[in-house]
Amino acid sequence: MNFLTTLLAAGLVCIHLFASQLRFLNTVPRSRWLSIAGGVSVAYVFIHILPELSEGQEEFKQIGETGIIRYLEHHVYLLALAGLAIFYGLERMAKLSRERNLKAGRGDSTSAGVFWLHIASFAVYNALIGYLLLHREEQTVQSLLFFFFAIGLHLVVNDNGLREHHKRDYDRLGRWILSAAVFVGFLIGLVTEIQALALAALFAFLAGGIILNVLKEELPEERESRFWAFALGAAAYAALLVAA
Repeated sequence: MNFLTTLLAAGLVCIHLFASQLRFLNTVPRSRWLSIAGGVSVAYVFIHILPELSEGQEEFKQIGETGIIRYLEHHVYLLALAGLAIFYGLERMAKLSRERNLKAGRGDSTSAGVFWLHIASFAVYNALIGYLLLHREEQTVQSLLFFFFAIGLHLVVNDNGLREHHKRDYDRLGRWILSAAVFVGFLIGLVTEIQALALAALFAFLAGGIILNVLKEELPEERESRFWAFALGAAAYAALLVAA
């Protein structure tokens, strides 16, 4: 299993390093392949991750009955909401930075400060993904492959969005940092193992981040996204997960 997870971790690293070579993805109307990838990612969240979160919620309730968080009823879902809200804030910050730079005649890209904040946040996000390659609720080869396929496509979507915001800075530095972050998370996973409660929290945060990072790419009108491709990806992968 460790050999397989190492191989898959290397695969996720390569996605950020070489996704820029997939020139056909950077088109308007939005590439049908990116919409399919987004649909697959969202299907994985709703069919696989959210049911696991309901199990994690029971762990939180047991802690909440006697701990300092006993007044909160939906801890794990609040973490998912936090993941969504944080990445929404980062997206708005990047868009506003691009608008300011355009008005000032400095080009259609973000400022240095926004670039580093965005990359640092996604580095943590990617390290979490690398860690979860090794530590998930369901420790089977099938679960691992489902996770890798959905997350791999999700990283292609993220890569495309980050390159649009940061242009040359992303290709020069950002993609290398995010690639390394996946492997750092994987290495941390090799030497540490957290409790089920913390694992549920990490999965919850990741779920919220995935939902926002997919929908922010699909919903804006200027993307001219392809609903049929998104729906096809979501439906096909959902059917596969349910049948497995």
